[in-house]
Amino acid sequence: QVQLVESGGGLVQTGGSLRLSCSASGRTSSTYAMGWFRQAPGKEREFVSVITRSGNTYYADSTKGRFTISRDNAKNTVYLQMNSLKPKDTTVYYCTAKISPPLRSNYATSYEYWGQGTQVTVSS
Repeated sequence: QVQLVESGGGLVQTGGSLRLSCSASGRTSSTYAMGWFRQAPGKEREFVSVITRSGNTYYADSTKGRFTISRDNAKNTVYLQMNSLKPKDTTVYYCTAKISPPLRSNYATSYEYWGQGTQVTVSS
C-alpha cells in the first residue's frame, strides 16, 4: 500500500505560480513512477506530468514549459511547480503512484494509488 497526501493548492491570479506537494508513505520503494493528473467536474481525469523512479520527466502538451515536476527521494515527496498559470488550469489536482509496469503512463487507469486531491483556482 502507498498513501499519498497532497498540499499546496489555492487561489492565484492569472500568470501566478503555485507549488503542489505530494508526500508518500508506505511501500514507496515499490513505486515505478509518481505523477499528477487533474480532473474538472464531468470530465475524465487528465494527465499533467509524471516522474519515473530514475528521474525521467514527462509532461502533457498543455503544461510543457510552464510546469516542472521533481522529487525528493529522501523525503518521499513529489512536487509540481506551476508557473504562468491560466484560468483553464483551474480544477482539482491529484497525486498518483504506480507500482506495476509499464514504467510510466499517461492513462489514469494505469495508476494504482491516488491522493485526495487539492483544488487549484486561477482567477482572471
